[in-house]
Amino acid sequence: MTKAIEISELPMQNDGSIYHLNIKKEHLAGTVILVGDPGRVEMISSMFDKIEHKRINREIITHTGEFNQKRMSVMSTGMGTDNIDIIINELDAVVNIDFDTRTIKEEKTSLNLIRIGTCGSVQEEIPVDSVIASSHGLGMDGLLHFYKTNNIFEEDLTKAFIKHTKWPENLPKPYIVKGSTKLMNAIAHDMIQGITCTAPGFYGPQGRVIRLPILDSEMNEKIETFLFENHKICNLEMETSALYGLSKALGHESLTVCLAIANRVSKTFSKDYKPLMRNLIETVLNRITILIE
Repeated sequence: MTKAIEISELPMQNDGSIYHLNIKKEHLAGTVILVGDPGRVEMISSMFDKIEHKRINREIITHTGEFNQKRMSVMSTGMGTDNIDIIINELDAVVNIDFDTRTIKEEKTSLNLIRIGTCGSVQEEIPVDSVIASSHGLGMDGLLHFYKTNNIFEEDLTKAFIKHTKWPENLPKPYIVKGSTKLMNAIAHDMIQGITCTAPGFYGPQGRVIRLPILDSEMNEKIETFLFENHKICNLEMETSALYGLSKALGHESLTVCLAIANRVSKTFSKDYKPLMRNLIETVLNRITILIE
């Protein structure tokens, strides 16, 4: 008999919902749009035909409803891979753990997880206001090394990146994970595609200097010039590597599409990206519907 998971390892709210997300299985659709900004949840769900559930806990807001008669959820994650660690593990638990017995279900459910966010381009030829779909997530955060994972890393690509950047030994070892081919083909077939570099911070880890000097002032240039078997790095952000790594390890499909609101090479910033973000969201929602039965 499968051993029950202790309450300290998988805490719950008093109403039986999972601790951080504050949702039960009936509150969640099989396709989930993930956004960093809690305010973007309301903007996306306002496009739904109807809303069935609204749940909130801290910065995590979940709305579930229907768009073009297809059921989906939209959820805010906040910023960073540490938040993604909570989000993905608890989303998986909602569909793959029996909350009554606190045991793992024999038959697993695979979710479609699509992150819509913003990023900074690291290639001069990819201007601000471009849409970038992440073929891979390159993690500089170290999160996935805390887990036992089998064959989810792109080892040759990772080794080439470490060699090219002369990666400092006192930083977390990078890892690279491929995104979902299914979601890429359905949603991002006509978008710019490339590796997304996920940093564990917005300032120093992304090469920004305010008052504190950074360890490697040439890191962004090394990121920009990396090329291995036609793979290059297109952008910097703070969530994708954890999303791709945890999703693949747990058997879920995941994809990130981002609007580039800055170009780190040309030092430019979008004048008004909000209308473009709305257009991107509408495009993703319409394309997602073909995946939902």
